[in-house]
Amino acid sequence: MPADKLRTFIAISLPAEIKDFLGRLQEILKVSDADVNWVKKENIHLTLKFLGERDKKKTEEIIKVMDGISQKSAGFHLEIASIGAFPKKETPRVVWAGLSKGDKEAKEIARELENEIAKLGIPKETREFSSHITLGRVRSAKNRMQLVERLNYLEKNFPAENPRFKVEKITLFKSTLTPNGPIYEALYESILKTN
Repeated sequence: MPADKLRTFIAISLPAEIKDFLGRLQEILKVSDADVNWVKKENIHLTLKFLGERDKKKTEEIIKVMDGISQKSAGFHLEIASIGAFPKKETPRVVWAGLSKGDKEAKEIARELENEIAKLGIPKETREFSSHITLGRVRSAKNRMQLVERLNYLEKNFPAENPRFKVEKITLFKSTLTPNGPIYEALYESILKTN
């Protein structure tokens, strides 16, 4: 990648205790020994908009858009209460954790980002935004049925604690691809309006 280009995305970063909780869910699923590329616990986040490779000038424009949206979007609570897979649980390709609270607010911010960033010449996503936290990506059919069984087990026995936290900012991350997986670095944090 050219030195003046950055591979970036905008996301809601998660506090350590939420990452620990999601890491415990991953451990339950890993018992299946399915061929899944699990997201490293420290990298787990909720993506609002993937931006791809952008030059530094475009990144500065994106930051202005983030601040404009943050000034009119109030902080909100996000609660994790489900587990599932895309495109469907029986044929999982992406394993995710879902929200019971904060879904509407996250969708609204993502929609605003999508619309405003499109004005900068960055194309809109073809798929509709879905509030979810990616836990892993399935690479092959190896032990798929065991993974589905674990997903079914977790769906019926989802931990009662339903962890929640207050979302107070949206973050622009830089993603550096390495042989050991991506390294994410926060480039900018845009603080949401206090309500």
